[in-house]
Amino acid sequence: MAFSFTPSFNKQIDTNNADPKHILVIALETARQLDWRIIYTGKNGLITIIGGGLFSPMQEFRLVINQSDILLISKNADGKITDWSEMNEENVNTFIEKYDQLKTSLNSEFIEEKLVELTPIFESEEEDILNAPPPTTKKKLLGFLSFFIPRPEYFITPIIINVNIAIFIIMVIRGVSAFEPTVSDLISWGANFGPLTLDNQYWRLITAIFLHIGIMHLLLNMYALMYIGMLLEPRLGKLKFAAAYLLTGLSASIVSVTTHGFIVSAGASGAIFGMYGVFLSMLTTNIIEKNVRKQLLVSIGFFVAFNLLYGTKEGIDNAAHVGGLVSGFIIGYLYYPSLSKPDNTGLEVLSVMSIAVLTLLCCTVTYYQTPNPFAMYQKKMKDFAVKESMALEVMQMPKNTAKDVLMSELKDRGIYYWNENIRVINSADSLNLPEPYKVRDNMLKKYCQLRINSYNLLYKRLQDSTTVRLPSIDSVNREIAQIIDDLSKHNK
Repeated sequence: MAFSFTPSFNKQIDTNNADPKHILVIALETARQLDWRIIYTGKNGLITIIGGGLFSPMQEFRLVINQSDILLISKNADGKITDWSEMNEENVNTFIEKYDQLKTSLNSEFIEEKLVELTPIFESEEEDILNAPPPTTKKKLLGFLSFFIPRPEYFITPIIINVNIAIFIIMVIRGVSAFEPTVSDLISWGANFGPLTLDNQYWRLITAIFLHIGIMHLLLNMYALMYIGMLLEPRLGKLKFAAAYLLTGLSASIVSVTTHGFIVSAGASGAIFGMYGVFLSMLTTNIIEKNVRKQLLVSIGFFVAFNLLYGTKEGIDNAAHVGGLVSGFIIGYLYYPSLSKPDNTGLEVLSVMSIAVLTLLCCTVTYYQTPNPFAMYQKKMKDFAVKESMALEVMQMPKNTAKDVLMSELKDRGIYYWNENIRVINSADSLNLPEPYKVRDNMLKKYCQLRINSYNLLYKRLQDSTTVRLPSIDSVNREIAQIIDDLSKHNK
């Protein structure tokens, strides 16, 4: 036995022997004046959508014209089980009230004009879905799969979704965990990581937006992308939608790497936030119909605010979210001239090219102006290694080297370069590096200081063998061996 918990309300009203065609004309005009979105019109009725948004209720309203009555059905269309009757009952009563008003106010000329427009529908031989049997499991599956199949007004979104899913599947096949990918796996596949990205591996700024950190990360992002894609792509068109997605994704990656360059970042959320930013900017203009603008602005705004707040949790790259959102908001406004003249293809292409050049220029300048502390640290470590080698040369001098030469080398070369290396480490400390690097620096400074102590003891023993005993030098050398071992373990 199956139970349905979809909230709904239905009511039948008498046709009073009215012409079914006239009923349909009046019903369509009623829906239009109520600002309900008509998604289907057939010879026996219509289907509309009322409301709709990620955090606002959406209902499906059906009007079915039978021989002696009109069946009105309003039901929840977003999977929510709240509001069992009140809202749906209100929809039906609102429709009846408006329908009765128009039934007496619409003149015959208007009705005849609309009947001419509806002639193709009345003469169509297509199956009337209002009286069609309930969809089978196969049809439901095909309906779900349609979200992944490109079609004229929903073309780029499924392609992006499919690419993300395909990359994830390939990663799993190649041995990457589907639930908890390792940091090294993500970096190997192209995640955004400052030390590498800023070291001329700039391609990571784009590849990172097609990688995901586990299957849940992928599913959540693809759901959000599917939702905004269905709302936004039909309004932007293929070219502007694809360009906005890539450009906001690039901007999100740039903001991420400049904000916290030592975090491994991956995922489409920066680009997705960018698309929500584009839509939010459009909702503040007259590009979108006034009747749906306020409701969408509230629902989309709440979604963005909630996710930005959630993004403050540890481990979430909120900098990429903000970067994508802000860049999307700006791009949305820059799209306004071409959106206000949708038939001007030349203006559309010029608009996209100009925005792309501007975005790439800003990202390029930011990229090359962003310091790479890891690369700077590596350079300092190379300098440290050179000075260390020069300081140790004194320990490799022949045994028959004159005492005064050894003393000079210990003081003027060995101790000098160990002090220089302490200065190198102090300058490295000023870089914005993670805590493990600071721990390593402290160990290196201790190593240098022990070397200085050892050289001073050797110098004093050469000066007067009675003042410094060999066990003292051996003790310092054991400490040096221990710190070298500790550094080796720390570097693994």
